[in-house]
Amino acid sequence: MSIYKLIKLLRELPIQLLVFLISFISIFPIYWMFNTAFLTTSEMFLDSPKLWPTQFTKGGFANVFSELHIGLWIKNTFIIAFGSTLLSLMLAIFAAYGLSRRKFRAKGFLGLILFTTQMLPEALLVVPLYALFINLSLINNLTGLVVVNTAFVMPVVIWILKGAIDTVPYELEQAALIDGCSVFQIQRLILWPLIAPSIVASAVLAFFHGWNEYLFATTFIIDSEKRPASTGLATVLGELATPLDIVMAGAIIYTIPPIIFFMLIQKRIVSGLASGAVKG
Repeated sequence: MSIYKLIKLLRELPIQLLVFLISFISIFPIYWMFNTAFLTTSEMFLDSPKLWPTQFTKGGFANVFSELHIGLWIKNTFIIAFGSTLLSLMLAIFAAYGLSRRKFRAKGFLGLILFTTQMLPEALLVVPLYALFINLSLINNLTGLVVVNTAFVMPVVIWILKGAIDTVPYELEQAALIDGCSVFQIQRLILWPLIAPSIVASAVLAFFHGWNEYLFATTFIIDSEKRPASTGLATVLGELATPLDIVMAGAIIYTIPPIIFFMLIQKRIVSGLASGAVKG
């Protein structure tokens, strides 16, 4: 190894160590959850915690489906996440087009209002939303969770899509108008394919927002069968005893689908978030 390569390696060593430390801090809770799911109850409460299970028995996975409604909870979580993603995209893509292409009074004020919605904590709105949902018969209803998650995530989706639409030359739309295309045809045939990475990135943000729903589900959902997995797993934590192996097994099942989903479309997420950063 040459002196130059050695000096370069020594310069990069602190950065590599820092990256390793950050990665370890991020991954360790997931590993500990995986480890706990395979430990027996007696092994969990030893004086020295076991960093690795002695044998990979079924552990908490043997009873997770019989003790918990994990399958039903995951289904409810999918309904909330998919519903809020679909609804937010359907509404946001037209709102983003209007903010990007149309000139009207109070356009800047409307954008300010969208930003303001992100400044309010969700917990502050629980009481007024609860009163509103009672009048709309949305209490103990998954539709209400879809609506409220859409309301919170849609402003972010609008701004992501608006930034992407701003990068598309308006001359393409003018040429399509001359050829006889309607506004909707322009969006469907020209605009949407060009901003597809940003649509995917927005869909991912909306999906994870709905997947991690907890506060409103805890407040608005009463029946155990209608709870999402995040709320359902939290109800297993008892005051006197908690089956940690079963809870961690359920948490792993709850975590796997979004991880796989994220890994499959990671590249599209990065390109979609970066597409609106620079106008070309």
